Amino acid sequence: MKSTLKCLIVTALLLPFAVQAQMPQDAIYMNKRQICVAGMYGYSSWNQYWEGSLKRENLNIGTHTTQSFMLMPVIGITKRVNVILSLPYVWTSTSAGNLMGQRGIQDASAWLKVKAVQVGGFSVNAVVGGSVPLGNYVPSFLPMSIGLQCRTVTGRLLLNYRDRKTGLYVTAHGSYGWRSNTRIDQDAYQANDRVYNTNEVQVPNTYDMALRLGVQRKGIQTEFWAERTACLNGDNIRRNDMPFPTNNMQATSVGWYAKVQPHNIGVNARIGYVVDGMNVGQSTSYMLGLLYQINFKK
Repeated sequence: MKSTLKCLIVTALLLPFAVQAQMPQDAIYMNKRQICVAGMYGYSSWNQYWEGSLKRENLNIGTHTTQSFMLMPVIGITKRVNVILSLPYVWTSTSAGNLMGQRGIQDASAWLKVKAVQVGGFSVNAVVGGSVPLGNYVPSFLPMSIGLQCRTVTGRLLLNYRDRKTGLYVTAHGSYGWRSNTRIDQDAYQANDRVYNTNEVQVPNTYDMALRLGVQRKGIQTEFWAERTACLNGDNIRRNDMPFPTNNMQATSVGWYAKVQPHNIGVNARIGYVVDGMNVGQSTSYMLGLLYQINFKK
């Protein structure tokens, strides 16, 4: 299920010296006048999902698959201020039944990441970001939809400690996400045991929290992570019904991430698995990226 929770979002970048992957959930920064570009391929699939708290399968769907390709540039404004942009192309499919998948450009996202405090190996980082739908996809056709057609704004506080001798680090973050209403191609809908005579649907806001343990040395980074993402409210998928944007989607995920970048070109990889949830698929996800960084100082 394309978990409207921004469920498992990815990515990273680099250069010969001080080349480091960075995303809205890490404390790694590009230096001033460095620009990194990453091309990322993602694959996620599930054949069981939670209908509310009931875990089940649906033979009319079989295995549900979401694939994506994302371009992500990262711009170093200063060594403590970075801008991160992303634009994904997403497509969905199933192994059974007659539901047609969607495909197309999804939502354009932008993040501003600021290192507010740095004391030795400890840092406090503030991150704010948002997204705007670009594609003409159908938000209510879940689980085949590639998104929710709503605007988002997210604020995040990120704490990081890295031992400068060993490269061992621990990162923790917490976020709150606001989401606008979305419009659907029908005059009424049912949610929370009520019928609403409107085509405007209120999409629940979200929160997330994560913990990452890893090691970062010159040219290499690897980490294990755990993340909890959930809506603040919402209803459950009705018995034998399709998901809907009002659903209270929740997911607890664990995974591994690694990056190798000996020079200006590198690769990274990510694996994630949903261990528990509500109104989402129990997905296994993979990501593989090709990374390149340009230093405009030269």
